[in-house]
Amino acid sequence: SLSLSMLLSSLGTSIANVSLPTLAHVFAARFLDVQWVVLSYLVSMTALIVSAGRLGDIVGRLRLLLLGLLMFSAASVAAGLAPSLEVLVTARAAQGIGAAAMMAMTMAFVGETVPTAQTGRAMGWLGTMSAVGTALGPSLGVLLIATAGWRTLFLINVPLGIVAAILVQRVLPADRPRSPADRGGFDFFGTGLLAGS
Repeated sequence: SLSLSMLLSSLGTSIANVSLPTLAHVFAARFLDVQWVVLSYLVSMTALIVSAGRLGDIVGRLRLLLLGLLMFSAASVAAGLAPSLEVLVTARAAQGIGAAAMMAMTMAFVGETVPTAQTGRAMGWLGTMSAVGTALGPSLGVLLIATAGWRTLFLINVPLGIVAAILVQRVLPADRPRSPADRGGFDFFGTGLLAGS
């Protein structure tokens, strides 16, 4: 369940790269504008991944991982059905927010669910899945564009996201009660500063 979540979030970073010339043609847009399909995902994911870890401490890791998968999948639908470049860029940014929660919570769950002696192996496996997703993205992207069109680059995430959510719900432990320290405040100023910078 954690590996699939990691694979999906890393696949999202690279699968759209090969689509930029196609999207520039489809939307009659400049390449400088179309590159935001990739950048919006990367920026939102990178800016929020640290804050997602803290949010998981507050609301519960299982809850946030499921929410991240739901947001990632819903944003994938929006991206796949996008009628304009602006909608596609916005959907990709939302996808990146979901991916930030997915990546942060998969790492956090390793510490919570894996015995200490096997933590290194589990982290190595998640790192491998991240690399596989990043490496698989361009090849899969070219194949999907050639056979089924650019929209499938994003719609392919939907069934995989649903499978990942079902696995997460069935396999991972329920959120344990949080201590008052864990339920403390969220650093909105720090999050805004990190995202803005």
